[in-house]
Amino acid sequence: MTNEPVPAPRVVSLYNAANALTVVRIVLIPVFLALVVVSEMNDPDWRIAACLAFCIASATDFADGWIARRWHLVTSFGKVADPIADKALTGTALVLLSAYGALPWWVTGAILIREWGVTALRFWVIRYGIIPASRGGKLKTGLQTLAIAWYLWPVPEPFHLIGVALMGGALVVTVVTGADYVVQALKLRRDARRA
Repeated sequence: MTNEPVPAPRVVSLYNAANALTVVRIVLIPVFLALVVVSEMNDPDWRIAACLAFCIASATDFADGWIARRWHLVTSFGKVADPIADKALTGTALVLLSAYGALPWWVTGAILIREWGVTALRFWVIRYGIIPASRGGKLKTGLQTLAIAWYLWPVPEPFHLIGVALMGGALVVTVVTGADYVVQALKLRRDARRA
């Protein structure tokens, strides 16, 4: 045995770039909401502003996770706040699109039930392990972001149909990956109980 000192665990400050981007996303949600309400989904200029706010907020989602992993800035705050901010941004956008008649309510309902259901599943099995984000989950996020941005931007007819196709693809991937998360959660819980 050696008497070498054990290195102290690395302490990551809450005040880091990854967490700052998450906070920026949270702050942008009411700004985005206000821009959509002002636009009433009729005024092209305000719709463009709302779309840009949504896209900037969405970009922080991709950036904060990459920064946290790249520079080892993962914190408990980030683990909780990041997915909540993601769900709040997407949920706000979908509810607004449905409220202004741009998107059927059943689509919004199906996506939100899946999103919050997966979050609940993760908390349900957290003592047994973590369900990592899958490639399908990342594809789902990308498709949802692209589809919502397409709906927000004042796209002329018939090009608005591209947004409908994107949202259809996002809905399918959302439901399929949601089912996959359920299977993973049940397997994780079952394996942990057997051990």
